[in-house]
Formats: sequence, structure tokens, C-alpha cells
Amino acid sequence: MNTPDDIAAIPVSVIIPCFNHGHYLAEAIESVLNQQHPNVEVIVVDDGSTDDTSLVAGSYPGVRYIRQANQGLSAARNRGIAQASGQYLVFLDSDDLLLPKGITANLRCLVKNRWAGFVSGAHRKVTASGQVIEETTDPPGALPYLTLLQRNYIGMHGAVMYPRWIFDSFRYDTSLKACEDYDLYLKIAEKHPVLYHRECIACYRIHPAGMSANIPLMLDSVLTVLARQPVSSREEIQSLRKGRSNWIDYYCGKLYCQLGAVSFNGSPRGAPELALLRKYRKDLYLKFLKRRWTMNIKTFVKRNVPASLPKLFRKPTPTGRLRPVSTQFGYDRGGPLDRYYIENFLQLQALHIQGVVLEIGDNEYTLRFGGQRVSKSEVLHVDGNHPKATWTGDLSNAPHLPDNRFDCIILTQTLHLIYHYQDALTTCCRILRPGGKLLLTVPGITPIDHGEWESSWYWSFTEWSVTRMLSEVFPPEKVVVETYGNVLIASAFLYGLGLPEFNQQQLDYRDPHFPVTIAAVAEKPHVS
Repeated sequence: MNTPDDIAAIPVSVIIPCFNHGHYLAEAIESVLNQQHPNVEVIVVDDGSTDDTSLVAGSYPGVRYIRQANQGLSAARNRGIAQASGQYLVFLDSDDLLLPKGITANLRCLVKNRWAGFVSGAHRKVTASGQVIEETTDPPGALPYLTLLQRNYIGMHGAVMYPRWIFDSFRYDTSLKACEDYDLYLKIAEKHPVLYHRECIACYRIHPAGMSANIPLMLDSVLTVLARQPVSSREEIQSLRKGRSNWIDYYCGKLYCQLGAVSFNGSPRGAPELALLRKYRKDLYLKFLKRRWTMNIKTFVKRNVPASLPKLFRKPTPTGRLRPVSTQFGYDRGGPLDRYYIENFLQLQALHIQGVVLEIGDNEYTLRFGGQRVSKSEVLHVDGNHPKATWTGDLSNAPHLPDNRFDCIILTQTLHLIYHYQDALTTCCRILRPGGKLLLTVPGITPIDHGEWESSWYWSFTEWSVTRMLSEVFPPEKVVVETYGNVLIASAFLYGLGLPEFNQQQLDYRDPHFPVTIAAVAEKPHVS
């Protein structure tokens, strides 16, 4: 058995490919230099950057800097493999981070299991500024290759460690412009046993300049990778089909959300995205066209009707108004602003919407974002006559709901209508299975409903109230809270303006002092 001293002596190489991400590179390098494991080689492969990547890398004397003409991410990683001297290898993208125990946690597993092709751990998703969005733990089960055919349970390349010998047989495919890491996972897992542990060891930074934001490229690449798999058994064929469906639903759902934020002015913006929707998800394509057609008519009237005509034809701006433009949350102006944040949050968490899922009110989001990952969709509604209700009752007093039943609960824009909201959260924790996720959204700055829910609209929340009330029910380390909105969108939401009246930059700017929507992920702990 290896002692801690033996493990400390094992050399590990961390390869950081970089292309014009010099502004993130220093944080990535320092996260490696701050590892608890003492024997680490850092290699930065500059793939033809035109920014200050070379200066940043050169400011760290112990870092090996290699520059090559731009050839793509796969070629940069392959160059790092050829230059690395470590017995074990880690690939960290230049905009991501390793947590201090990252190398030690993975190395401990591989040293005990030298036959394994790689090991992966859990990771956190963070914003561009480093704010934690969620902690991702997604065990693969007994057959990792079948799981990988259905979904990329690893999710982040920096959370993976490889033994050096595996690259005697494998390299990154330079013909792939994206998903080359997923391709490598599949190739190795098909031939060798692979390992997984739950310890969180890395941070995956989500930002608009990241490759994952290019959805047409990602969808095309992931389907190409799946099409190459040499499946033969019935289980493999079924898993491959399910995986193809999962990825189409996932990326087309993201496309639909993105297109919902563009200006509805009849311009060709978004044409490649629309073409993909038309090819893979015609239902979403037709739904989007209907929305754009409606908004084009409204925009034409607004721009072309003379000011001298009755105000009926012109919608006033909110400045100086004592009354809102609309009392329908923007539904009559192209869609509510808060729905943009709710749906983007659920799209981000889509891989957690799997297994047996309970949604409150109806199951629209379960079907839309869970797709084929959902084995059973159930609905809780207070009205026993509701056509989609599989359970009836008040979430704050529901002893009839069975313990440990659900893999995921979707609770969007409902908690403010429940007077004993803390009891409702306690119910959610009780009925979740260990490891199950509660996906929660609540209103922050918001109008109060003028209709059905007016008399039961009890609460609005803040980031800190949501954090505290969830942490009283779930372990605090299993709770991640995020705010969405800014002063412009908060004001517009109060006035009843609609989603198409703002661009994506205005919508995506976040100011935690003006939260329109607060979203949270809470995980029920596993029994120790």
C-alpha cells in the first residue's frame, strides 16, 4: 500500500491549453500552483494567441511555456501530452480552476486502481466572476460507458486525471472542433474500466466567450461523436439512441431560450439556430415562429403608426407613469421577463431533471428540459380536478407524499404563494431521494398578481433569505443560490414590459441589489 509520502513523490503534469484567454490564465495557473500535492509540473500550450498569454505564462518562473501556430484545442492538448514528464496527466482549460485538493483526490484513486483508464470527480459551475452557480455530482452507475453514451456525466475536463500509459493508445481527435474530451472519455471507457468519486475538485467557468456557448457547434460535434461509437449490444444501442435524444433536447432547449431573447424585428439574426430547431425540434421551431410573427406585427404598428393617431396604437414608455404599462406580467407584450431567467436556470440544470421528477402545478418544464432522461413525470396540484395532477395537496402539509421518492423536484414561482413556506421546503427534502435535487425559483422584485393569486401572494425573497431558509432544511454546503436581474429589468418588470423589448446584454447583466428572480439548487445528502 502506498503511504502519503509515496503519493506525494509521484509526478503529475497539468497541461493548460490557452487561446486568447490570457485574462483568465493567471487564476488557472495559480490554482495549480496552490495544490496540496507538491510534485506538479505546469505546462501552458499557447495555441497561437494574440493577447497577453505569453506575458502571463512568463510571469511564473516554474511554468513551462510552449507556443504553436493555432491548430485547435485537440492539437494543443496532444502537444502537451508529448512534452509532459508526469506519471499522471490533468488537462485544465485556461478559464477553469482546480480546487486545492483536486490533484490529491484523483491521484489517491488512480494509485489504488492502476488498471483504470481515468478517474473523474465532482465540480462546481461558476460565473465569469467566480460566483458559484451549483456543485455538480453525477455518478455514472455500474456501467460508465453506457452512461456516457446517454450523457456526459463528467461535465468538466479539469475534474479528470489520466495515467500516462493510456496515451500510448489514445490521443485527442484533431478533426473535432468541440466535444473532443467527450470523444476521448467514450473511447477509453469502451476499452477500459474508469472510476468516479464524489469529492468536488474543480471549477468550470461559464461565460459568453466559452466554447460551450456556441450551441450549433456543440450539437453538431456531440452528434458526430455519438455516431462514431462502435455499439453492438442491445444495451449499447438503446443507450446511444437515448443519448442522441438527450443531447438534441438539451441543446435545442438552450437555442429556444437564446432566440427568445433576441430582438423580434424580422432580421435574419439567429438563422443557423432556427435551422437547427427546424431540423431537430420542429415543435420548438414552430412555437418560436409564432412568437416572432406576433411581435413583428406589434413592432410594425409601433414604428409606423403616426403619433397623431389615437394612443390605442402606441404603447407609452414607463417614465413618469403612476400606473404600469401592463398588469399581466408582460404576457401581453411578448412574454414575462422573469421567465427568461427561470428557463435559463432550468436549462443550465437540465441534466439534474432525470429519473422520477415531481413538478408543482404542471409538468411543462419536466418534459421540456428533462426529455428522455425522465423515467416518470408526476405533478402535485392543490386542485384535485386538475387534469395533470398525479398528487393533490398543499406542499406545506403533505404527509401522503412518500419519503425518498423523487430524483428531482421542480418548484418554480410557487413558494411565495405558500404561507408556511419552510414546511414546504421540509416536505421537499423528505420526499427527495438521497442525492436528489430541488430546483427552486422565487420572485425577488416583482409586481403582485391582479388575478387568481392576488389574495395568496404572501412573500417576496432575497438571496440571503433563500440561502438561510434552505440551509435550515438542507446541508448548507449542498445549497447554491443565484440571483438574476438588474435595475433596468427590475423596473421594466414592475411596469409590465415584455421580453422582446430588451436585448440579451440587458437581460444577462446581473446586479444582486436588484434581483428579479432568485434561483437555487439544493441537494439531499446521501446517508453516511
